[in-house]
Amino acid sequence: MLSPELPHDEPLRQQVLDDNELLDTPADPYLDTLVRVVRQVFAVKTVLISLIDHDRQWFKTRLGLEIAETPRTISFCAHAILGTRPFIVEDTHLDLRFHDNPVVTHNPQIRFYAGQPLFSEEGQALGTLCLIDPRPGHLSEQQVRLLIDMATLVEGYLKLRHVSEQTVQLRAALSREQRKTMLDPLTQLWNRAGLNHFLPKQQQQADELGLQLGVLFCDLDYFKKVNDSHGHAAGDQVLWETARRISASVRPQDVVTRSGGEEFVVLLLVHDEHELLQIAERIRSALNKESVAIDELQLNLTISIGAALGAPHEAPAKTLNRADQALYQAKGNGRNRVEFAH
Repeated sequence: MLSPELPHDEPLRQQVLDDNELLDTPADPYLDTLVRVVRQVFAVKTVLISLIDHDRQWFKTRLGLEIAETPRTISFCAHAILGTRPFIVEDTHLDLRFHDNPVVTHNPQIRFYAGQPLFSEEGQALGTLCLIDPRPGHLSEQQVRLLIDMATLVEGYLKLRHVSEQTVQLRAALSREQRKTMLDPLTQLWNRAGLNHFLPKQQQQADELGLQLGVLFCDLDYFKKVNDSHGHAAGDQVLWETARRISASVRPQDVVTRSGGEEFVVLLLVHDEHELLQIAERIRSALNKESVAIDELQLNLTISIGAALGAPHEAPAKTLNRADQALYQAKGNGRNRVEFAH
């Protein structure tokens, strides 16, 4: 196996990557959508947006792969960032650089790889948009140009995100090490620690802006049946897809968390009950309107949601508890519904 070399300006490249505040951040609905389109266009099993860190490659967005990161020493993408054009391996079994790589001989059993470097505003290669498949493959010249174009879209979005107000707030509020402890590796949402961190901050921001803190407590219906009938791997894929659909249903400024198991909590700043319930219905509909494809299975899922608005002078933890109680009402009243805590 050939381990990747370091770029000649690696310290600068790493500094630019760190400054962009991309590592160990929640999944992004826009990038999730983009990789979904890329996977369909290129007809491969896996599409990743990878970032090459000190000693690992971390996946900002992933589709068709369950792990969140791999060591840099076995990373194909770490080879790809050494150039400017797509790095393509048509059949790893015939390539002496990769035939005995652990990700070739074991899961995900890579046979085909194509990765286009993603460049920062300063021209540093931060990672790649890459295609992976367990079968040998080939890209035509037209497909190579298309991969470069799709990577350009990713680059543009990441540059816009870097200068956005949300990124500035994230940089000020949390260090990278703090983020790592607050991120759920399966769903790439904030975890329970993240929820506890953001809950009082959202209340404070609501007070400052003259808005109300809204809490949506969401729980998949009959999730245990998925694990019992189809196994925990299928259950994990359901949780991943649920996280994607919830994130796509809310606004960029809303905080989406996985509080544990099949429970998700969304923190929002809203004007009134109507606005809160409108967003809750979008989430419920997103889970209910289209089945979830797990390999050859088509699973029909529903979700129950409890909603609560922060009352004047109410501790945010109490608002969260009232939303949880409303969730129990939604379960008791037939599931696949939204209940509001009056």
